[in-house]
Amino acid sequence: MVMGLRRWCVAVVAALLAGLLTPGAAHAEVQHPRQEWLRQSTAGLFLHWGMFTAPKHLNCAEWERDVTGGGWTPDYWIDEARKLGASYVVLATFHSRLGYARPWPSKIPGSCATERDLLGELVRAGKAKGVKVVLYMTDDPQWHSEQGVQMLDSAAYSAHRGEQVDLTTREGFGKYSYDLFFEVMKNYDDLAGFWIDNDNEYWERNKLYEQIRQLRPTWLLSNNNEDTPIMDTVSNEQKTGMFPSYDYPAATFTPMPRLSEACYKLPTTGDWWYDGGNHAVDTRLNTGRYITNAGSSIKSLMAETPMVNGRMPAQQETYNNFMASWVPPIRESIQGVEGAGYMYGGMQPGFWNDGAHGVITINPRTGKQYVHVVTRPRADFVRLRDNGYRVTSVRDLRTGERMRFSQSAGHLTIQGIARWDEYDTVFAVETAGQQGFYTGVKASATSSSNGFPASHLTDGSYETYWDAGAAQPVSISLDLGRRRAAAFLAINQRESSPTHARVSFGRPEDSSRIKDYQLTASVDGRSWWHVRSGALPSARGTQFIDIGSQEARFLKLTVLNTWGGPQAPVYFKQLRIDEIRVGHSYPRGVGGGVLEAEDASRSGSVRGESCAACSGTRQVTGFGSERDTVTFRDVSVGTAGTYSLRLDLTSAEPSVVSVSVNGAAPVSVAVPRDRADVPDPTSVAVPLNAGRNTVKVSGTGKLGLDRISVGGLPPSTYTPKTTLTVEPHGVQWVAPGQQSVKITARLRLDADDQIDNVSLAPVLPAGWTLTGAPATRASMRLAGLLEGTWTATSPAGADAGSVSIPVAASFQLLGSDRKVSGTVPVRTRPADRVFVREAEDSANQFGSTGLTGCGPCSGAEKVRNIGGSADASVTFPNVTVPETRSYKLFIQFTVNGPRSYFVSVNGGAPVEVKLDGVGNNTPYVAEIPVTLNAGANTIRFGNDSAGAPDLDQIALA
Repeated sequence: MVMGLRRWCVAVVAALLAGLLTPGAAHAEVQHPRQEWLRQSTAGLFLHWGMFTAPKHLNCAEWERDVTGGGWTPDYWIDEARKLGASYVVLATFHSRLGYARPWPSKIPGSCATERDLLGELVRAGKAKGVKVVLYMTDDPQWHSEQGVQMLDSAAYSAHRGEQVDLTTREGFGKYSYDLFFEVMKNYDDLAGFWIDNDNEYWERNKLYEQIRQLRPTWLLSNNNEDTPIMDTVSNEQKTGMFPSYDYPAATFTPMPRLSEACYKLPTTGDWWYDGGNHAVDTRLNTGRYITNAGSSIKSLMAETPMVNGRMPAQQETYNNFMASWVPPIRESIQGVEGAGYMYGGMQPGFWNDGAHGVITINPRTGKQYVHVVTRPRADFVRLRDNGYRVTSVRDLRTGERMRFSQSAGHLTIQGIARWDEYDTVFAVETAGQQGFYTGVKASATSSSNGFPASHLTDGSYETYWDAGAAQPVSISLDLGRRRAAAFLAINQRESSPTHARVSFGRPEDSSRIKDYQLTASVDGRSWWHVRSGALPSARGTQFIDIGSQEARFLKLTVLNTWGGPQAPVYFKQLRIDEIRVGHSYPRGVGGGVLEAEDASRSGSVRGESCAACSGTRQVTGFGSERDTVTFRDVSVGTAGTYSLRLDLTSAEPSVVSVSVNGAAPVSVAVPRDRADVPDPTSVAVPLNAGRNTVKVSGTGKLGLDRISVGGLPPSTYTPKTTLTVEPHGVQWVAPGQQSVKITARLRLDADDQIDNVSLAPVLPAGWTLTGAPATRASMRLAGLLEGTWTATSPAGADAGSVSIPVAASFQLLGSDRKVSGTVPVRTRPADRVFVREAEDSANQFGSTGLTGCGPCSGAEKVRNIGGSADASVTFPNVTVPETRSYKLFIQFTVNGPRSYFVSVNGGAPVEVKLDGVGNNTPYVAEIPVTLNAGANTIRFGNDSAGAPDLDQIALA
């Protein structure tokens, strides 16, 4: 076997050498026939299972004995995968945290290898039932003795190799695992590919992936959390912190048509592998992930935790059995389809009316679309942007019921929905195609990156895009060829960033999408008039700017800024757009809204007028006095209570709308200035009786009323998404005695809601005093900002002690109180220290590093991803000391294995600090001497060529 494998490797290397040296060999096709089976898939099953599956085994033979003795059978795993609607299984046994076991007989010594061919049995069982098998391979030797026993046998592998190889180093482990790839390729013809858990330098230097491509051209390669060009897929691991929590694509960064996976654990708690617990599976969360991933053409790679005998814990089995009956009725909407609202066309996914949220899938061969309502609205209808598709029929996919619908003003409304699935109500939508867009539009821009010109904006291809070259503001001009009617823009931004600020494995991420914009128009390209200003939500899929009725040849979209902040430099000011289309009209369908203003009773001077962007193509204007009213006499609800009344209003100037229900005193709400021919929603909480109610609407200013609708109030658990930035960030270590801390805070409303009576201020501990008044705004809408600065001073005659200063933003949502807050922790530094600062302190400069949580660390955070390049460093400016002399610098850090910092003081030559430790969550302290000047100094921690330890805190004595 050994000589056979060696002869095989020598032969293939000779045959491949010329091809591997050809320019461009390291770049694989984004689309390739070998990927077709995965593109047609919805999901995969990820199995972490090895020697350290509970109960842990430290002896390979004993583990295999218990596997076989426990009744392990490959058909069980394949059957569980099929219950989930999974087309493939990824087996992670050769895993750094599971003992590096190989579930196949191997003649290459170095770690556990079974005598029974478990991998071969699984591949054959999968082939018999139409399920592919992919093998996980790790690049990481750092956990070689995690259990106190050495799991890698360097001596045995060195003897086999004929040279000294240390498997506990990345170079040595790279050689070992490199050989294993070839052994697997030689012996398992029906394997579907490799799932790579990050790259190893030895593999890359020896062109492993290129050799796999030529030896096994039908096999897939997937990389975890890295977009490596030669790989077929990018896997996005365990994303959390989204809203809704199930909206996994909101945290991903891979645009179509690149194949991508969402790799996540089905159990809510516990490890990726069986740890002895029967952990709960959140059905709501995981069905939502499954559907929203399908709505973005992302494959759901669901991780379950088989026990030693291969069986799943009871709660995972229960979930699998549920999926076996839940998926089949909607299978046509999630298998063999693509996510809609992107390059494959389709209506707009995301947030819809009255709290509804969902996605669209589309069959690219038939054009049929599927509306997946994952979060149901607080109403009996769903209203979403139609993206120019003229709808001909709507059917409930589970029940077959034909649904009533209406279509106007760019929206499809599915009406009278009485039956909702608990997790995903699916409507099959047939259309007569897409209409109402101009072709032949030419684009130019004030800034473009080389190779990404503005012409890509209107070329009809989603595989080319325009890059603004980090310029902001930046303007895009659209030339219609001659003077024409224009009604709206449809914009598909590059889906290469998450929709919100987050940290992923210590890497700061943020949205690169348009925030504030201005739009102007011209007939000659010289004289321009203002059309509209506003903000776009940070959301995936097609976004729309309605502009009323414009007769122009040129439209200019000026992007003032994007949602991303400077804390995520990779995404800051990085605007990319796939396509912009200009629409001239909206599709009209059957029926109409039941609460249209033009159909209600009118009094005084109000009158109906044309409005193409309004739901019935008309609105009511002429409000001015209390006598000018529109009265709806049949606003019906099933039960008495307080409801959300939504009014779609136009407003050519700042206005006020007033609502009276059943003759009660009116409630008034301010309406910001926008356009006289484009409605925007304003909502107010109103009490309604069971049955019929009368709603009277009046107003002042240049106000127009399009329609009203009634829905439930948001639940008390719902708080509109905001970003509250509080500085200083991190524990503030202050000197003894009375001290003052300057605090700044900035609140941004990220949700498309209206909040009122907004106040922002610190809340001080007893005895502290505050300089500065609360920051306030009467109301805020999407992208609105509120900022404030204050000074908090501790009591005189005492140390600040250990306190936390909350900074609270309070506001009302439809009359109900809401609050978000941040905290500034303050601590008096130890008496034997002249300076203390957290690594995560906002006073520091982080380069391309990032913050991550660390419970045992001094401030429950640390800085990660230090080292490997010059910008992957942490710099502490303004390190202030009382006198010029030598100091002891205490470095608090975490590290797993030997790594080094290079520490530079005031720009001087870096000094290497070699460190070692076990586990990334155990803080250690190292001490080195440094010479500092009296006053402010700068200290930099980095390692330009290799990874450095994570940094928790520094202190001086």
